[in-house]
Amino acid sequence: MTENSSEQFLEAILKAKASKDLSAVSDLIPYFSYLGLEIQEEGDQYICHLPQAKKFTGNPTLPAIHGGVVGAFLESTALVHLLLTQDLKQLPKIITFTVDYLRSAKVEDCFAEAIITKPGRRVANMRVRAWQKDRNKPIATANANFLVS
Repeated sequence: MTENSSEQFLEAILKAKASKDLSAVSDLIPYFSYLGLEIQEEGDQYICHLPQAKKFTGNPTLPAIHGGVVGAFLESTALVHLLLTQDLKQLPKIITFTVDYLRSAKVEDCFAEAIITKPGRRVANMRVRAWQKDRNKPIATANANFLVS
């Protein structure tokens, strides 16, 4: 991404944040559109929703969502949280992203939330948690570090 397109992207994010048009945020990133990612606001928290889709099935005998889709969903949730909650001067870049798969993700709707555990000047440390029907029974968690300046 060139510097000019990066600036245009950040401007589009700021515009979407100001107008509270969360669907515009997910429309800006083609992979988010492919996932069908929806962003919901719950108080001061953003919840990402991955709608049920057969195309994400990795193990048809269970059936279960492919682990790569679950990991991408967690990463997308972390990025959404950074974009919507932080005053960024540049696009965040992943330094590390570690996923812990806790149980099979059924081919059902998934939800995820992220929190920043340490908002540093250069690096943001985050935790992300995904669940399906019960928020208290996560299907996967992730720890992430993003370069933010």
